[in-house]
Order: sequence, then structure tokens, then C-alpha cells
Amino acid sequence: MSELNIGVVIYPRVDQIDVTGPFEVFSRIPGAKVHVIARNLTPVRDVQGLILTPEVLLAAAPRLDVLHVPGGYGQEAMIDDEPVLSFIRQQMNSGRYVFSVCTGALICGAAGILRGRRATTHWTAFDLLPYFGAIPVDSRVVIDGNLVSAAGVTSGIDGALVLTSLMAGEETARRIQLAIEYAPEPPFDSGTPKTASPEVLKVVTAAGQGMKDARIATAKRIAAKLGI
Repeated sequence: MSELNIGVVIYPRVDQIDVTGPFEVFSRIPGAKVHVIARNLTPVRDVQGLILTPEVLLAAAPRLDVLHVPGGYGQEAMIDDEPVLSFIRQQMNSGRYVFSVCTGALICGAAGILRGRRATTHWTAFDLLPYFGAIPVDSRVVIDGNLVSAAGVTSGIDGALVLTSLMAGEETARRIQLAIEYAPEPPFDSGTPKTASPEVLKVVTAAGQGMKDARIATAKRIAAKLGI
């Protein structure tokens, strides 16, 4: 198999699992190189404070087979970052894969690449997808041509395994899944709004309401900008 170049864009207040979950999978593909990309090479802190260090400038990124766009609270600032949005559009228009994880889908939406495409995102932002012209699909991983989107946070691992199967074959994906012992058996049945208790859902929803309100306002603004 020829060399695969996979790039992940990081930024302040990204969610590190959106980055590192797929990184764990992609880095194990034979012949793959994962490039950690940013506007500058200054280390950034994820939303919980973990330090991540980029190694490639956005302007110097190589030709990519996959562009990985993670989410997190810092996604709000990225929605107006034209160099990043342009980079996403270029990747999409080239026919090579764009892979969004969690609210990274909203950044992709701001780039205008979700129009008429089936997509998913974190459950707290799922209802915002139509503002970007997307067709919401309530699934952990959604494939629409060269757009692959994963739902919230940990689903990035699922999405990365699906992408691995598309690029390197199902057998390679199965070997990586075994190597990282990815066989989830969650201790509690509260991983989605459908299965969480009303009490748990109420607390978690209330905790994120401020960000939800900000995202709604931003989504409406971007929808007007895109003419949607």
C-alpha cells in the first residue's frame, strides 16, 4: 500500500479525544503518516487543559488523503477562521476525504461543505446541522461520498476505523481494532440522550446550555452568510 498522509487540524480548546482517539487508529495504518496541523506551531491547550503540540503549519501541509477536523468548545472561534475554512474546502473539492468528529462538523458546515450532505455530530449540536445545509442522520458514523462524520467525542474512534477500512481494507481495520482492544463495554447505560436517565440528561444539558446558546446564534449567522 502506498503512503497515506492524514492531517488533523488542532486549535485552542479543541477536545483532545476528538484528536487522539482517531490518531491512535490512523497512526497504526501501515505506511500512514499523521500530521498535526495548526495556524502556528505554538502548543495549544485542549478544553480540559491538556497540551497538544502542532508540528506542521497550515500553509505547509502536504497533500492529504484525509483531513481530520475535530470539535470542542474552541470550535466557535474556528467557524470564522477563513484560512482553515479554505483549507477544508480545498480538501473537499479535491475529492479526498474530510473526516469530522463531534462539533468539528460545524466547522465543516461553516466552510460550506455540508450542503446537501448527510452528516452527524454531537447530540447537543445535532439540531444545528440544517443551518449548514446538512441532512442530519442520527448515527454514530455517517458516510456521504468523501465526507465522513462521526458523532460525539469517542465516536471518532469508530469513524477512524471505518475510514481505515475504506483506505486500507477491512482486514487492516480489524487488526487495528484488536491491537487497541477496542471492544466497548460501558459501565453505565447513559452514553446517549436516548438511554440516559431524565435526571442525568437534565444536568448535562443544563451544564452545556451556555455553549448551546452561543452555537445556535453562530449557526444562524453562518446560515445567513451561506444563504441557507
